[in-house]
This record gives sequence, structure tokens and C-alpha cells, in this order.
Amino acid sequence: MIRTIAIDDEPLALQLVTGYIKKTPFLELVESFDNPLSAMEFLEQNPVQLIFLDIQMPDLTGTEFARINQSESKIIFTTAYEKYALEGFKLEAVDYLLKPFGYEEFLVAAQKARKLIELEQKAVAQIEANSEFLFLKSDYKIRRINFNDILYIEGMKDYVKVYLQNETKPILSLSTLKAVEAKLPENKFMRVHKSFIVNLERINTIDRSRIVFGETYIPVSEQYNDKFREFLDKNFL
Repeated sequence: MIRTIAIDDEPLALQLVTGYIKKTPFLELVESFDNPLSAMEFLEQNPVQLIFLDIQMPDLTGTEFARINQSESKIIFTTAYEKYALEGFKLEAVDYLLKPFGYEEFLVAAQKARKLIELEQKAVAQIEANSEFLFLKSDYKIRRINFNDILYIEGMKDYVKVYLQNETKPILSLSTLKAVEAKLPENKFMRVHKSFIVNLERINTIDRSRIVFGETYIPVSEQYNDKFREFLDKNFL
């Protein structure tokens, strides 16, 4: 779902756009505004991915709003004035809808925005997947943790313990296991228990459905057993 807002000082035009947003399965209407200044204040605390933005408005025009706005939101201009088209595209708007427009035109513009947002998300995911480390706060310091050094990670409510190769004590950090898991490459790490994530490349011994790291035995729970067995089957001789 693409988080979306609409800004238009004309009530009927705003009602039309918000209706189209609600009608579109991949768009989520977060809020609508008849005042661009209120919208700008809202965006400071509530980031969105897409803005349908009127141009001819009092106090602040849509193009002025686009120049001032510091968010990463994509913009689709909606206006009754064709003369603003060139300026709109100079501001890197995704599209320019000339009023009155129907749902088909709206949907084509929304799909353009969707493709751009998906491409950017894939690019970010690829960068994160190619990263070889993460940073963790521990003991009032920030430590860089190389993925290859991690043996396993244990979750303890609001804390995690990260066990590293060649270190006798784990790193304790104020975070959740879910948050750390989101930062780890899926091809290298696997959650095998509600409280444990293991580095697949560091597994040397498995004893009766338990992964062995030195004197520590990590159980593979039933919830994650099928996925772990699939990993074993792919690498079994």
C-alpha cells in the first residue's frame, strides 16, 4: 500500500481525488487537506509516499509547496491550468492531471508513481542485501558488527544478545529480535526459534534438531522446522 495524501482548496475537487484514492487498491488515503500549510505541518511528523497536489491555491501554490517540501514524497499535480505543466515537470512531478479528469487518467498517473516507488524500494533493498555489516548500540557506544562474525542472536524482550566468533561475551543491545532480523540478509541468516536467529554459514554441527555452537544448543522450534529442513536439504549430500 502506498501512503497517500491529497491537497486541494476546492471541496468538490478534493472529494473527487480522495474518492479515487479510496477506490484504488494499492493506495492508502492517510489524510486530505484544503490548506497546503496544514499539509506541510502534517508531513513533518507523518511521512507519505505520494501527494496529489493542486497548484492554484491561496497562501501557497502547489509548485511553491513542491519546492519547499523536504520530504521524499512523489508528487502528482492536479490543476485546471495547463500553463503550469512545464514548471510541474521541472519539479520532477510524476504526472500532471488536467482538470476535469476521469478515473482512468487518475489510475494511469497512480500506476506511474507505483512503478517509481517500487523501483526505489528494490534499489534500497538491494543495497541493504549487499551490505556486510550493521551498527548496534551497546554500552553507550555504537559498534559495527560484521555479518560474518555473528554466530547467533538471542532475543530477550526489548534486548538482543549478539554472539560473535572469537568473543567470549555477547554484545547486549536495546533492540528487538524482529528489528534486527529485518536488517539481516535472508540468504545468510534464519530465525529458527522465537528467541534465536542463526548465521547459516556458521553452522557446523546439528544434534537432534538442535544447532550446536560450542557448548550452546539452540533448538529448532516446530514453527520454523520446515524452513530449516528445506535449507538442510539444499545443502545435504
